[in-house]
Amino acid sequence: MSARLNWYKLSPDAYKAMIGLEQALEKSGLELSLLELLRLRASQLNGCAYCVNMHSNDARQAGETEQRLQCVSVWRETGFFTPRERAALAWTESLTLLATQGAPQTQFEALREHFTDKEVVDLTLAIGTINAWNRFGVGFALQPE
Repeated sequence: MSARLNWYKLSPDAYKAMIGLEQALEKSGLELSLLELLRLRASQLNGCAYCVNMHSNDARQAGETEQRLQCVSVWRETGFFTPRERAALAWTESLTLLATQGAPQTQFEALREHFTDKEVVDLTLAIGTINAWNRFGVGFALQPE
């Protein structure tokens, strides 16, 4: 399948807005490896092949191991992820599947055990941002390069 539209050329302002979100995340202080795990998991859930490919590669560059990358889709079933990462992955799944899962209070409380309030806001921004990127990727049939 070929891409449907070259969205970032058709709407440079939309692309700039998305890049602005990424720039805010770069300044957040959250670990790049954690951000890449969240981006990868949300992209898997959303079926965005372009983003799964990109964030798997970016996660490797951020120091992620093949073992952890291979198991991020089944993170609950392994001991490969820290309690901090597990809380963030659970939040990622809930916010990505918001219509069916909501944002459970228990997950929010688990986040606050491992993240500051500002970090919770920044994690939520990261999840919202990757979900927006996924909508462009899936909606316009972007293909991995």
